[in-house]
Amino acid sequence: MLNASLSVPPELSAPQVLETFEHGLIGTAIRRSPLDESDLAALSTPGTALVSSAIHRDPQLFERYTWAPRLVAVVSDGSAVLGLGDVGPRACLPVLETKCAFFKRIADLDAIPLVFSDRRIDAIVAALAALRPSFGAVSIEDVAAPGCFELERRLRGALDCPVMHNDQHGTAVAVVAALRNAALLTGRDFAAMRVVILGAGAAGIATARLLATAGLPDLTLVDTRGIVGARRRDLNAAKREATTYTNPRGLTGSLEDALRGADALVGLSRATVAGTLLAGMRPEPIILSLANPVPEVLQEAARSVGAVYATGRATAPNCVTNLLTVPGIFHGALSAGAAQITPEMLLAAVDGLVRASLPMLDADHLVPDVLDPAVFSHISAAVGAAAPVS
Repeated sequence: MLNASLSVPPELSAPQVLETFEHGLIGTAIRRSPLDESDLAALSTPGTALVSSAIHRDPQLFERYTWAPRLVAVVSDGSAVLGLGDVGPRACLPVLETKCAFFKRIADLDAIPLVFSDRRIDAIVAALAALRPSFGAVSIEDVAAPGCFELERRLRGALDCPVMHNDQHGTAVAVVAALRNAALLTGRDFAAMRVVILGAGAAGIATARLLATAGLPDLTLVDTRGIVGARRRDLNAAKREATTYTNPRGLTGSLEDALRGADALVGLSRATVAGTLLAGMRPEPIILSLANPVPEVLQEAARSVGAVYATGRATAPNCVTNLLTVPGIFHGALSAGAAQITPEMLLAAVDGLVRASLPMLDADHLVPDVLDPAVFSHISAAVGAAAPVS
């Protein structure tokens, strides 16, 4: 019933895709280039020395005269890349460059990819702490669980700037908003829904936590060994903690047992789900099949049970992805001068995405297009308004 093998779609190796990334996807752009002798003087030693001296005298000028306060460091060790798994730091660079490009395209935030070959949490934290004057925020990407939880916690303690693990919180915000919209679309009470999350890694656990915070208590996590519950003795610390806010009915067994009578299935795993398992769900189920590049549930199987269906693929309708949420969250946090990203800010981001969705909400538009400017503006404004006042 569950198959963890991964078949990569052939279009991912198409020549035009590889050509897009030739010599890298991103680069730096000079905002002001020397055009004549007066510009050259301003942009060479005499001018730059004046700016450096001004910042030395008044450190607050750093905010105005450098790019660092609005620069996002996109950080990874390459240990959990998309649906590919551990491909290492070099192979994850195209993914990080893509995220940096989206930061610029969507939120007009500069971003730079940083990959670590040394995966020790102490080493990554020490390196980023030493580099702290060079950036304004840290976006953690594609770091495997359970280490990603500790890395985020440690970085939040070590850095006085917004830190967020995309795969956890950016994904969670998108999923919670999509489920709220799907509940509205299908006439369900969001708080009374039974939701099954397939995948108990970083994204699955963070999504369960945010759903519980948002007031949805009937959550069931399922990993490769079945339903995650307090009676299991093979759970890591993150999964054990998750049992305190999931599985209130004490379910045991397989994914099939979890899906019986469920309203929604959220796929955040590398598994494949047989269509026959969906028959036990409630009529008109909600299926968010978000694995990349191959979704857990294929569209044909979802349609066979009359499901409201979404995937994580940008080229497909109803794309539920952290690309919808992360640029706006960081823009809102940086614009507000926030030193951290709080649970309240994440719930505000959910509200922002829901508001952006309502004008066109239907079965084919559960969430807006990733490049819809209304998404970014609603999320940024909501997050900024919810940021703690320093």
